[in-house]
Amino acid sequence: MQVWHVLLIILVILIIALVVLYFVGKRLQKKQDASREQIEAAKQQMTLLIIDKKRMRVKDAGLPQMVVDQVPKLMRNSKLPIVKVKAGPRVMVMIADEKIYDIIPVKKEVRATVSGIYILDVKPLRGKLETPPKKKTLRQRMMGMRDKADEKLKEQENASKKTKKK
Repeated sequence: MQVWHVLLIILVILIIALVVLYFVGKRLQKKQDASREQIEAAKQQMTLLIIDKKRMRVKDAGLPQMVVDQVPKLMRNSKLPIVKVKAGPRVMVMIADEKIYDIIPVKKEVRATVSGIYILDVKPLRGKLETPPKKKTLRQRMMGMRDKADEKLKEQENASKKTKKK
């Protein structure tokens, strides 16, 4: 078999894989849109006292057994943003949206948009929500380390110049 035969076979397999992924992605997008519509239809405002928040596995989170059974088996070992809240007299375990998990304050009262056990949005009841500092990229960290090293080098040069003058 010649090289171009092998390359042609690989190209055909890649094209078939891309077409299959396109249609699977389209189907998953439709499912996500339908579930997003259901969430939007069932959302309501609640006042919550945030007790604790952690990233935990679904099995260890203390969610109701019915919820654990509905989670796909592949997702049961993945960690979800779990928030323990007090809604009125009841203490509940809820799942936060990944986008807002970092801004949820601990041990503070908030007005939250909730759909079932899913927290969609958080607004402060009193004061402001503290936004956490954005994580630095690898390049920014390396530049910071370089700047610190340059400062130390300059300090050492200045110290050596002072000792030479004496």
